[in-house]
Amino acid sequence: MNNLILLILCFIAGVLLHRYKRMPVNTPAVLNSFIIHVSLPSLTLLYVHQLKLGGDVGLMAAMAWILFALSAGFFWVLGRWMDWPRPTVGALILTGGLSNTSYVGLPMIEAYYGHQGLASGIIVDQLGSFLVLSTLGITFAGIYSSGRPTVREMAMRVLRFPPFIALLIALLLIPMPYPEWLSVILKRMGDTLAPLALLSVGFQLRLGHLAGNGKKLAIGLGFKLVLAPLVIFLLYVVLLGAHGQAIQITLFEAAMPPMITAAILATEHDLDPPFATLMVAVGLVLSFATLTVWWWLMRGV
Repeated sequence: MNNLILLILCFIAGVLLHRYKRMPVNTPAVLNSFIIHVSLPSLTLLYVHQLKLGGDVGLMAAMAWILFALSAGFFWVLGRWMDWPRPTVGALILTGGLSNTSYVGLPMIEAYYGHQGLASGIIVDQLGSFLVLSTLGITFAGIYSSGRPTVREMAMRVLRFPPFIALLIALLLIPMPYPEWLSVILKRMGDTLAPLALLSVGFQLRLGHLAGNGKKLAIGLGFKLVLAPLVIFLLYVVLLGAHGQAIQITLFEAAMPPMITAAILATEHDLDPPFATLMVAVGLVLSFATLTVWWWLMRGV
């Protein structure tokens, strides 16, 4: 619960710092850049190195890829039908297709499933959400920000994405134990992600942006918090017959609000930043209720 309180306080701090003009207007850009270049790579180097694979790991990792594919197809079709601008469709694909499986997901897993559930959450986050963010996320951000980049341009964006570089290094270093001092440093630097990300989101939140975005926001969050996890539930439980706590946690992670880093990625690529921020901020608030419902429904899985 301490982690949840930290998230809420940092979000409120961001709102107040903007309201009373206590920080420069370019503060979110600076914070986002620090997160992408320092915080996320540090966490990746630390936690990917510690991963231990189990029997359900395939289904656990696949969830994030399925979720992003659902989001890309759903919002591509809907965007053409509703004639939404490409940047808005890109923002919806990113925020609707990437769950906050780490900095909301892990505290919520600990609160509902106990400390023993965190290992499953880390696998879902690192082998699923984070890989999707580092590959498909950065690729779709490029496609919707600059029209139609070449395959080479998209590949270079992925390969130059600092968290993806850190991911490759972490995988290569799995056989080698880290010295204690390195683990401590990586954890300290990685711990900056949650407070800085929520501060950035709160700083960018403008309730005035709700005007004209209400319908898109309702559709986007309806997909992310209700429809998408329902499809994953039907696929995993009804069709495949999967069950057990690892599967419960995988479904729980699918129901998480939009990933903060997805909104940061959308902002970095100028994909309707105000709307992307709304998706994260409003989704975070609503998820405290929707996650409770999903946890209750999945108790018997």
